[in-house]
Amino acid sequence: MHWKIYIPSVADLWLNGRVKIVGIIPARFASTRFPGKPLALIAGKPLIQHVVEQCQKARTLVEVIVATDDNRIADAVRKFCRVEMTCADHLSGSDRIAEAALRCHGEAVVNIQGDEPLIDPNVIDAVAKALMSDDMSTAATPIKNLSEYDNPNVVKVVVSATGRALYFSRRTIPYLREAANRPGNEQLAAFPFLKHLGIYGYRRETLLRLVKFPVSPLENAEKLEQLRALENGIPIAVVQVDYDSVGVDMPEDVARVEKVLSHR
Repeated sequence: MHWKIYIPSVADLWLNGRVKIVGIIPARFASTRFPGKPLALIAGKPLIQHVVEQCQKARTLVEVIVATDDNRIADAVRKFCRVEMTCADHLSGSDRIAEAALRCHGEAVVNIQGDEPLIDPNVIDAVAKALMSDDMSTAATPIKNLSEYDNPNVVKVVVSATGRALYFSRRTIPYLREAANRPGNEQLAAFPFLKHLGIYGYRRETLLRLVKFPVSPLENAEKLEQLRALENGIPIAVVQVDYDSVGVDMPEDVARVEKVLSHR
């Protein structure tokens, strides 16, 4: 009698709830535009607590962790979430979560931005589930606001027919040759431009491999760390969602978020 050894695939493990996915939120105190931002009070709670509570609503995450190099943030966060202290000299959020991931027992990681107090748990779940078939994932949403169309602070992404990122840019891409001389609102209506949302999913080994690569030429040019993955042959699955981020970049954004919360 010949016995066959069954080796479960990632999809099988996922469907059986055996892939552990950890949500990690990088948090820095030193911000040029908004020092101490993670501890800024929004509706009576620190900003970082709002992010953690939204992440804890995601069904795919077995644990939520804040990765920080600052004791003030750590002391505040320990009241409601696990903290991993990291080195102070990390150049990117990916480097910080990679250090934290080394001490986490999980096969995959979702990197959630620490300044997104209204992040939709469904977006987290969608990015996490994309890891069932891909090594890295992220999210995008249609650009509907003309002010974001040519704003270099709004990152755009173009996606292949298979749902993977072809390129990310601060420029408006693609270039509409036949509509180039039309007003911006007409160009926006002529093509489904996508805005990249700053959330990433990684299989653990992919994340640890990615941060070992040096800063790539395109990453350095655009100042977009996800381009390092593309330049080194790591495909990125892009899930398209009907959600637009409401981030906190400046102190005046606090009132904007509080207004949204009050309507909820």
